[in-house]
Amino acid sequence: MKILRYITSFVIILLFQTTAAIYAQPRLVVNIVVSSMRADDLTRYENNFSEGGFRRLIYGGATFYNASYDYMQTTTPVSLATLTTGAQPSTHGVIAEEWFDYITNNRISLINDDKERSVDFSSGTGNYSPRQLTAQTLSDALAEQHPDSRIATIAVEPLSAIVTAGHSGEVYWMEKNKGHWTTSSYYTESLPDWVKSYNQANINQIYAMGRWTTMLPYDSYTNSQVLHIEGLHSKTNKRIEFINPTNGKPSKKGSAADIYKHIAMTPTGNSVMFSFAKQVIAKCEMGKDKTPDILNIVLDTPRNISEHFGPESVEYEDMLYRLDRELADFITYAIAQVASPEQILITLSSDHGSSPSYNSPNKEKERFNTMQAEVITNAYIGSLHGNGQWVLGYIDRAIYLNHNLIREKELSLTDLQHEVATFVMQLRGVSHAVSAHAMRSSYFGSGYGKMIQNGYYPRRSGDVIINLMPEWIEECGSKRSLSGSMYLYDRQVPLIIFGGGVKPAQSHDNIDLTAVAPTVAYILGITPPSAAEGEKLNITKR
Repeated sequence: MKILRYITSFVIILLFQTTAAIYAQPRLVVNIVVSSMRADDLTRYENNFSEGGFRRLIYGGATFYNASYDYMQTTTPVSLATLTTGAQPSTHGVIAEEWFDYITNNRISLINDDKERSVDFSSGTGNYSPRQLTAQTLSDALAEQHPDSRIATIAVEPLSAIVTAGHSGEVYWMEKNKGHWTTSSYYTESLPDWVKSYNQANINQIYAMGRWTTMLPYDSYTNSQVLHIEGLHSKTNKRIEFINPTNGKPSKKGSAADIYKHIAMTPTGNSVMFSFAKQVIAKCEMGKDKTPDILNIVLDTPRNISEHFGPESVEYEDMLYRLDRELADFITYAIAQVASPEQILITLSSDHGSSPSYNSPNKEKERFNTMQAEVITNAYIGSLHGNGQWVLGYIDRAIYLNHNLIREKELSLTDLQHEVATFVMQLRGVSHAVSAHAMRSSYFGSGYGKMIQNGYYPRRSGDVIINLMPEWIEECGSKRSLSGSMYLYDRQVPLIIFGGGVKPAQSHDNIDLTAVAPTVAYILGITPPSAAEGEKLNITKR
């Protein structure tokens, strides 16, 4: 009888410990952002995904096929801020990479900061800070509530890293002049020894030495549009080689700038990111104690490939398949660093989708010339009120007017905004135009007005906000595809939350991506970022 009672007690204790482990808060959170990935990419390319990569996340976690941003300005800085603050742009204040100061008429950068310097590099990128970010991020919230947490954010581009991180943790991006990892003096005075050693080993340069060739036989690809494939003669071609951005030559003998370009513009960029991410986890000993840690990974390379080659291209599709295999390897590594799979939480999302390529086959070339719009609008105002620099500039579908000149001429700003909004509606490619006065004085409960209003921040937004017609993009060099519209191809992105006590489920409910930060905060057992307005998702086993 005593033996039976002992066995029973042991089983009860074991069950309790097992249950506690299942519902324990995660020790490590990994937030992965695949820039420019559309929601339908998960289904469009699923047949060629491996079991351990995207499929493992899709069917092992909570997958939302109808997650979207509820505003028009679907660009990288704006949506990264939304993901990490849990707020709309009208609240978190990030409306573009830069804007105009109405008092000085100068452009203001979101991250440029001459008060700071590049760390361990005498020149190049690094004069940045998050001082213009006004809303608390998820990383900031964790750092405030758990000062001992290890927090790191990595990206190829400084804008992505800084906006995602906010003011807290270790923040790294790639330095263009050398192709090494760097940071800003805002975050630290010196790189950790392990980062210095990583740079000295020239690991990024080693990754950049090879050519980009297709991973699968050409007949296996869903897309057929090809821009820069070397040696392709027919769909039965066994070996297809891509010309890399370094003039078709391996980067081994190229300059440092060539190395950076090769990393930023080919799948090598994803490989470099996951290699460094593993080192961050190992060297920072993430997930090893009871204090939760966060690693944010922003993959900029998919956006560069989508913009340059187009989302319909074989190049973009091949990049996704390579990313899938990189993801599988990284997930396996990350899970191995914690005591149990339930102690890691992985989120995968995107900052925005991508427009169809403006010059796809059988499609009329349609792009909006922003410089022309500035000149024409300035001339129009001049014809009414006299010559002058009436238009300061055009930034991300917003026209900024010269408030100083308007006051000098004793004109009504409200009236002039309405005049300009009415005028620009006549420009080719413009679908809607709304004045800043209308944004401030009216409430738009639905439709395009609501999405423009959700992205309107009075201190930084322009005087007239415009929306382009479907599939129109702004002229931007050789870029074939861009984001920044209110259409679903830009707003709807993947959202997967895996591990950490999350119930595996497939959902087609409409989800606002402001829910991501509050949901992760809830799973971590911390208060959401202070400006968060999204509602947490009910996805845990608790």
